[in-house]
Amino acid sequence: MLTTASIIVIVIGLILYNTIIIVPERENVIVERLGKFQRCLKPGIFFLIPFFDKAAYKQEVREQVIDIPSQSVITSDNIQVEVDGLLYLQVMDAKRASYGIGNYLAASINLAQTTMRSEVGKITLGKIFSEREEVNSKIISEIDKASDPWGVKVLRYEVKDISPTRNVVETLEKQMEAEREKRAEITRATAEKEKLINVSEGQRQMAVNLSQGSKQKQINEATGRAESIKLIADATAKSLNMVGNAIEQPGGKEALKMKMVDQYIDELSQVIRGGNVSVFPAEIATFKGIVEELKTQTGSLVN
Repeated sequence: MLTTASIIVIVIGLILYNTIIIVPERENVIVERLGKFQRCLKPGIFFLIPFFDKAAYKQEVREQVIDIPSQSVITSDNIQVEVDGLLYLQVMDAKRASYGIGNYLAASINLAQTTMRSEVGKITLGKIFSEREEVNSKIISEIDKASDPWGVKVLRYEVKDISPTRNVVETLEKQMEAEREKRAEITRATAEKEKLINVSEGQRQMAVNLSQGSKQKQINEATGRAESIKLIADATAKSLNMVGNAIEQPGGKEALKMKMVDQYIDELSQVIRGGNVSVFPAEIATFKGIVEELKTQTGSLVN
């Protein structure tokens, strides 16, 4: 049986237990007096009024990490994906966190899920990967606005994993394969185009070179002919000048007349031979032969 002394010790222990409270560094304690908020205790040792004061709530004031469960989300391009994330928050006001909402952790998780579903539904699957930072910022902004009355500050949000369904993965793989094949076809077409351009450019340049070469050849030939004509003309002029000078010399006119007669006789003899005309013996069948014969006969007579 309990003695009177034991009962007194137990009562004193209960009084001390409800009188002295030690608040650790990581917590804040909400004290109620007769069921009404009395004060918020920071880290340290405090004394309460037994049976009147009570430590009603203890709030963690360190930064907390909440794992947001994976959920199915439909993107704006009607692709179903599984998305989960991590939410980082901290209690800034222990009183509001105690009285402003029943369970701020559960409320934060549900709010993060609904906000993430709303934001992801506004963009395509490709933008979820390329614009992940922007999605995180929008989710943080929306959650922070809603959690402010709770005395909770949302520090950051991170999309941890994005997992399309198996059918979506197969569809995306086929789409990527088709895209790679398309790029390959474009590359081959571009290479063929460049090849045709280079060939046509080479042919054009060759035609230009041949044209220029032919043009230069014609210029050179024309220049050569002009130079030849000039030389012949100069030579002819010089010969005519020399002939003219010779004619002006004593006996020149008589020599010219004899030369002209001689050429005339030669030409006439050629005509007669071509016509098969035979009037005199063969050795005197031409005027030249006649003249030569006359000269011979005259010479004989003189001798």
